Amino acid sequence: MGKAGKVLGQILTSYGISQGKLAEQLGIARSNVHRWVAEIRDPNSETVQGIITALKAINPDAADEFIGLYASGLAVGQDTFAEANSGAWINPVSGGLERLPDTEGLNVAALSRLFDKTTTSYKYVFFLSLLDILRRQNFDIDSTISLRDLLIEILVNAWYPHTYFKLSFGIQDKIAIKLDSLELDLDKPAFDELEKNLLREEISKRNLDNLLIGKDSLMRYVPFRLITPFLSQQLKAYKSQSRGTTRNDDIENEIITALAEQYFDTAKPLYKFNGNSPKLCKSIQLSSEWISYIRINYSIVRGWVSWKWLQYMQSKNPSTPAISNKLFPQIRRGALASQTKYWQKILEYTDEISCIYSNRPLRADSKLSLDHYLPWSFVAHDQIWNLVPTFSDVNSSKSKIIPSSVYFDSFVRVHYLGLKIWKEKMIKDKTLNRFIDMYISDLRLHTKDDLTDFEKLSKAYNSTFQPLLSLATSLGFEAGWNYSQN
Repeated sequence: MGKAGKVLGQILTSYGISQGKLAEQLGIARSNVHRWVAEIRDPNSETVQGIITALKAINPDAADEFIGLYASGLAVGQDTFAEANSGAWINPVSGGLERLPDTEGLNVAALSRLFDKTTTSYKYVFFLSLLDILRRQNFDIDSTISLRDLLIEILVNAWYPHTYFKLSFGIQDKIAIKLDSLELDLDKPAFDELEKNLLREEISKRNLDNLLIGKDSLMRYVPFRLITPFLSQQLKAYKSQSRGTTRNDDIENEIITALAEQYFDTAKPLYKFNGNSPKLCKSIQLSSEWISYIRINYSIVRGWVSWKWLQYMQSKNPSTPAISNKLFPQIRRGALASQTKYWQKILEYTDEISCIYSNRPLRADSKLSLDHYLPWSFVAHDQIWNLVPTFSDVNSSKSKIIPSSVYFDSFVRVHYLGLKIWKEKMIKDKTLNRFIDMYISDLRLHTKDDLTDFEKLSKAYNSTFQPLLSLATSLGFEAGWNYSQN
């Protein structure tokens, strides 16, 4: 079994959920949660189900990511599971293990092997894009989809995790390079269907010929290789007959194109091509039977491929927090209302706190703007320990750039002053408990007294932030921002 406790610890930290809050939701003592997170004792499978249910009640996104990380551990840690259940996945709704539904006349086992021996993201994004287009076409059983439209959808799906969150797609993967070459300018954290439509329109205006055809084309291999599980017997027979004949990748594509056409009604691959040569193929024609299958089982099929892609991207970004939030545009930045109220309460008791960037004094009646010191587009959360009060013009100027290191000591001191005031003036305010628990658990402190020990707090901030700052800059986030009043 995978280390559920270790995964749980990552999730609680990423989403700012205190151990006490989870224990309360589970109806157990906090010490039990601490034992799991500290990896003293791992929860059993029944308890894991309870954890998933509790996390859903607290934060559905946290539950989804826990499922993905835990399932990834299962797949890696149990060979028999991985071998026997390649079509299995963890349902984010129920939290249980599911399989792709079988149906008479279709080779679902072949479908479950689509992502075997995958070394790049192409197959995952290609199939997700195929599902997106099918859904927009209302699962028309006569669906023919152009490779150009598929390419555009691939770029749309890859844009969010690459451009906004700087995720790596792998050393061999060229999607990021191709996206950068288009110089697209759409940088919004709330990436909903409207923004996706705008992005599709923008990409469709570009010359995509070099991405569609040629040696470095994104579509050179994946449309052909994706359907090989459906034609495995035919390919094996063909290779046996042509033993000794020299073949290259282009010839392999030719063979697959011919076999997909020849066995379209018998082996029933997902689709066939509209041309008898890869160089002449401009579109794919989907099997009406597979379209019906996908329509009926859409949520299951999409959940399965999303889980597979999540596993792949986790393997390429092992140190990056909140992968699922950065892979799928499901979340929007929070309004920060409760965090703002916390700082306003702090400022009611002191006039010693100033904006760390502009040195302008902050007051309770100031129009506060909370800045994510580590950019939201990197951490994908709104934990109180990463937020610092400032003014809207300063915050807008900083945007998602990592500030210069000259501000770090002031950043820590502002939090120290806030926590000191909390202890002296606000310690009986139970509404602030969740923020205080975040400081303790996420910064790996031991007691509430540690929060007002500047040396311990500063050491905790440094040990937490320095690795994250190094990772963010290595991923390509701009750093070294300094405030200028001009």
